[in-house]
Amino acid sequence: MSTPEHPIVFGTEDILISLCNSVTRVLSVATQGTVQYSGMVQRITKTCLKPDIGCFVLFNGGFSGLVIINFSADAAMEIYQNYLVSMGMSRGELATSYTSDEVANVMGELMNQVVGDFTGKIRRELHTHISQNQPKMMTLNQPVVLSVDANLDQPEARRVTFYTAGNNLFYLELAVDRTQFIKLVDFEPQAAPDPDALMAQVAGTRGADTAPPAGADGDTDAFLRSMGF
Repeated sequence: MSTPEHPIVFGTEDILISLCNSVTRVLSVATQGTVQYSGMVQRITKTCLKPDIGCFVLFNGGFSGLVIINFSADAAMEIYQNYLVSMGMSRGELATSYTSDEVANVMGELMNQVVGDFTGKIRRELHTHISQNQPKMMTLNQPVVLSVDANLDQPEARRVTFYTAGNNLFYLELAVDRTQFIKLVDFEPQAAPDPDALMAQVAGTRGADTAPPAGADGDTDAFLRSMGF
């Protein structure tokens, strides 16, 4: 490995882009639709849970921060319904109100997948580690201001607008300490593990362990012939 002549720097916007890509990837796969985010980002001075459904996750480790996602009732219901329908459920079996506990539980599960995808990419691409708490999802009828429960010297906050396949809106807010990751040596980011490939590898290993040793059947036949069978 060699030191780059002009080190590559990863800052707040790069971390934000990685998080936005995790949101679009996980929700697009879950809903079998297209989730996109705006090419413009807002600088904000405070993070806030807003109606109709808000979710927040704290993370810490290599850097600390807070992620908030605010869903409109229409956006939450679209994502909730499309996700469960793609899992084989009938629409007639689904909750009809965004205030249902089932909606909050499903949205919390999806947010956990989003943050898990994000922390995995941070580990592979930036060679650092962050951990997160369990996402908290709640229905709201008025805004609630949240701050990061961490020692942040120079906090920064950003807001990004997202669009569902049905053109319903939701918003992501990120608050982190102002930080930069400087690439000191050349390295290739680790590829994301392929669950299907891992399962196939495990199945192959188990098959090899249970298979009879090569030539075992032939040795048995020779022994039986020598005994006159």
